[in-house]
Amino acid sequence: MENRKVLKSGEFLVDEVQANDIFIPEQFDEEQKMISQTIQDFLDAELYPNLEQIDSPDINLMKSTLKKAGELGLMGISIPEEYGGFGQSFVTQMLAAEKIGAGHSFSVAFMAHTGIGTLPIMYYGNEDQRQQYVTRLASGDFIGAYCLTEPGAGSDANSGKTTAVLSEDGKYYILNGQKMWITNAGFADTQVVFAKIGGDRVLSALIVEKTFPGVVINPDEHKMGIKGSSTAQIFYNDVKVPVENLLGKRGEGFRIALNILHMGRIKLGANVLGAAKKSIVDSVKYANERKQFNTLISTFGSIKHKLAEQVIKTFALESAVYRLSKDIDNQIEVNKASGMDKGKASIEGISHYAVEAAILKVYGSEVLDYVVDEGVQIHGGMGYSAEMVIERAYRDSRINRIFEGTNEINRLLVVDTSMKRAMKGDFDLFGKANELAANLESVSDNKKQDESYFEEKLRAIKNFKNLILIVIQGVSKHFDKKLLLEQEIMNNLADMIIETYIAESIALRIQKMEMINGIDPSGLYRSMLDVFVYDAADNIRKPAADALNSFATSNVQSTYKKVVETLTNVTGINVKEARRKIADKLIEDNCYKF
Repeated sequence: MENRKVLKSGEFLVDEVQANDIFIPEQFDEEQKMISQTIQDFLDAELYPNLEQIDSPDINLMKSTLKKAGELGLMGISIPEEYGGFGQSFVTQMLAAEKIGAGHSFSVAFMAHTGIGTLPIMYYGNEDQRQQYVTRLASGDFIGAYCLTEPGAGSDANSGKTTAVLSEDGKYYILNGQKMWITNAGFADTQVVFAKIGGDRVLSALIVEKTFPGVVINPDEHKMGIKGSSTAQIFYNDVKVPVENLLGKRGEGFRIALNILHMGRIKLGANVLGAAKKSIVDSVKYANERKQFNTLISTFGSIKHKLAEQVIKTFALESAVYRLSKDIDNQIEVNKASGMDKGKASIEGISHYAVEAAILKVYGSEVLDYVVDEGVQIHGGMGYSAEMVIERAYRDSRINRIFEGTNEINRLLVVDTSMKRAMKGDFDLFGKANELAANLESVSDNKKQDESYFEEKLRAIKNFKNLILIVIQGVSKHFDKKLLLEQEIMNNLADMIIETYIAESIALRIQKMEMINGIDPSGLYRSMLDVFVYDAADNIRKPAADALNSFATSNVQSTYKKVVETLTNVTGINVKEARRKIADKLIEDNCYKF
């Protein structure tokens, strides 16, 4: 592991991160690039020519395509070698997730199988369970599913009604209940099912095979998008599950479910990145072909604005995705060094970063929605036609703000988890917040003379962090334990935190790029950072003001207003020219090459 400080989840709010401390995509090694190319070749050869048929939907073709991916070894990237996988780093797993993300509904089926369908058994199973199931899931011989959601238990997973009762002879759990919105339900061989055993108040997890008598799978749901993925209800009618198929310990199911969801959120951040890059390529290629008024639409300022924004948001998301991925790899190494086995070290390393997982999930899904929406707009009327790929991308994108916990739930998690980690003593959030709040009248933007380019940007980002701390202190003091009920204010804070983490990620990436390659004479990447930080100031200013105005009395409102303006004051830039520079590079390349 590199000799660097491993930040705890949420600690970025009070700590200054150095560019040398983060991983950037420009550091991928040859093996990682080879895995990336293998996945791209697979999508080009096996998926894209058959996408229409898969989305018809044809679940048999979907299953056979998944099995081909298994034969290539693509399903074993995160599985240790002793169970038939390749045991790759988390960074590499995220790169694979990014490339697969361009695969529309196939991506959903693949990620459900390799992630939530396989890894609960990998991380929480005993040796017999790993040998029996993980080896076959890693090869694609078995396809996996994850069964948590019920008709009355969506976001509140622990309120599920599915039950399991020990049989009289003690050999089986008799499983009864119903699950819904189960990805891969129509063809999955194994299901990780969450149920309450006996009169337990908390969930346990069981490994169920579809061939067990009493497992009844409904026909697939008709969906807005991701039509090729199988989504159905599953009923369990007195299903006899061998007691040796209990996953982990009795009552550990809720912990398993939460930890696996953290992983799902992080990997969704990589998935949507791949989908966004593909939709940008589709958008610019169309803009470079379509003429209006005898002129290519790619020459129009309004189109350039859209293309540039697509690129900036996607590049920023990518910066955060791989920054976090390396943090997780480092945390896994710390866990191993403390004596944890590989499985536990991995899941604990992933689940540790709950704050950042929720950030990636929210920001990534909303970036993709922006990219595909503007992609449709760039295509004009053709974007609404089912013969264009962008139409499918638009429909497929919408589920991501609901998957892995809605964005509303995840926004609450960003704030609540940050504050809980601070209260546990992971980092001194409230001490710094109280210190700032005690000196509101003297808050300044800390601008120094003769700042370098990156000193200026990182100072602005530090000011954003200070404003977050001031708002946290103010709303915590006023609302106290009722703050969680003030969801609008929690959302204000979440938006500020998300914007700041992403801004810091893109700033550190571009700084590190210059450390490696020298200053880019075109100024292209600095233009990206200029636009992002300039816009971030506005995106932070309003929620800060909204949160503070929700409780501030008239005599302190003017003080808070001054603080908000001071800490979101950034250098003015010519955003028109900056965006045009970015768009021109995209238009010239006719491809995403950032």
